[in-house]
Amino acid sequence: MSLKDQINTDIKEAMKAKDSAKRDALRLLSSAFKQIEVDERKELSDDDIVKIIQKQIKQRNDAIAQYKDAGRDDLVEKESSEISYYEPYLPKQLSDDELTAAIKEIIAKTGAASMKDIGKVMGTASKELAGQVDGKRINECAKALLS
Repeated sequence: MSLKDQINTDIKEAMKAKDSAKRDALRLLSSAFKQIEVDERKELSDDDIVKIIQKQIKQRNDAIAQYKDAGRDDLVEKESSEISYYEPYLPKQLSDDELTAAIKEIIAKTGAASMKDIGKVMGTASKELAGQVDGKRINECAKALLS
């Protein structure tokens, strides 16, 4: 079963369980899929869907930061719950130790020696670790190891 089919099945299950928060969050995700399929006239692969989910989570995290600054705890809670509904569809995320080990390996492979080489490391790491870790975490880890 593809990721898209799994999400559609989960929407139906949320409807049966009368879980409106989960239903609405997954419908937003489904509509993002449909929008891209219509705009780009292509069938989405599981990799495309994972990228869309990551983008949606990043948008929610940005919104959470803004809502916290504005003191809107109700909206922070809503965005956080949406993220919790999206995360199960992503591949297993790397722990900090696994990320550090992977970045060290990439640094050795690319021959990076200083902060000047962070572009090489980021390019390779973004491709190799796609879906398993957020780009911001990759960047922070790479900077820490290269400095």
